[in-house]
Amino acid sequence: MTQVKLKKGEGRTVNAGGLWIYDNEIDEILPEGGRMPEPGDPVRVLAFNEYPLGVGFYNPASKIRIRLLSRDADADITSRAFYAKRVHDAVEYRRHILEDLDSCRLIFGEADYLPGLTVDKFSDTLVLQSLWLGTDRYKEMIADLLKAELSALGIPIRGVYERSDAKVRLQEGLELRTGFIGEPFDTLVTIVENGVKYHVDVAEGQKTGFFLDQKFNRRAIRPMCRDAARVLDVFTHTGSFALNAAMAGARDVTAVDASAPAIEMARENAILNGVEDRMHFECGDAFAILEQKVAAGERYDVVILDPPAFTKSRASVKNATRGYREINLLGLQLVQDGGYFATCSCSHFMTPELLEAAIAQAARAAHKRLRQIEVRAQSPDHPVVWGMENSYYLKFYIFQVSEER
Repeated sequence: MTQVKLKKGEGRTVNAGGLWIYDNEIDEILPEGGRMPEPGDPVRVLAFNEYPLGVGFYNPASKIRIRLLSRDADADITSRAFYAKRVHDAVEYRRHILEDLDSCRLIFGEADYLPGLTVDKFSDTLVLQSLWLGTDRYKEMIADLLKAELSALGIPIRGVYERSDAKVRLQEGLELRTGFIGEPFDTLVTIVENGVKYHVDVAEGQKTGFFLDQKFNRRAIRPMCRDAARVLDVFTHTGSFALNAAMAGARDVTAVDASAPAIEMARENAILNGVEDRMHFECGDAFAILEQKVAAGERYDVVILDPPAFTKSRASVKNATRGYREINLLGLQLVQDGGYFATCSCSHFMTPELLEAAIAQAARAAHKRLRQIEVRAQSPDHPVVWGMENSYYLKFYIFQVSEER
């Protein structure tokens, strides 16, 4: 096997628990038999002193030149047995930490030691997203292994759909791809989460079709919505927070999103749950809609903000911080005295310190005092692995809001 030796002083991320080797960390490549590694070949990584750090796949097209799959430098990362163990461990973890496996993330990339690979389960279907050359070659095997693992637990899977359409694949030298892995099936799926029913379109919905990472955060907003006269859910997507508010007993819920197809699906989900008479929907730019509501003097018992990632790189963090400050200022201005405010960020570049500072600045500008109720993260089927900073991305805050006195 080809060996890749790192420069002196490099490999700090790997030593801290990470799995990525960048192109500028590599000192030399020691080819096996004089042959340089091809894209997707397994390579053994050595520290500058030749101490083995692990084994991974090589991709000269990417700045992340190698992603480790094992710290065992002798592991056979091309074998079916290797992936069978990874799949078994991923499913067993979720079987023990979740109440059920009806809808959950089964594989969360680096956090399950399968870099670049995501697999979500929606009822009896799997949605697979592959963003890296290494595991891309093994995705069909992994899908088969997942089906077999679930079948052994009495959980049949009727089909697998691939949503490898994220543009980051282009940076890996891969084409975008969507379609069935195996036999075709109806891609409109109905799931149940926290007692709420949702239609999920695994072929056309955002990312893999539904945001599973907010599962327990959606449940967390229910107590404050029990007797709420008015609730506002901004960036509602297909209505998840709004539906939880209505199902909890809120008498009037407004859901806002810029996507007309998402709003239409949210309407269908409201009908599916029998709460359409208590829900209203507004389609348009969230900032503009909130500005109009502030100008009109509207007030809500509960305001929920679940924006998309305003930054996907360190270079845009400054602009993103302004965006988070502005959206939180607008949201806080709409919360009545003694009401509740839930807000979050799904960008790992927006650290808790930066987000908290933006929220605090917004509160001061809105002349509001915040009493923190909860700080939460993504649901545990999206585990955070220390040393891999990209695995911790979702920060979720719940406050009670009062006027400054």
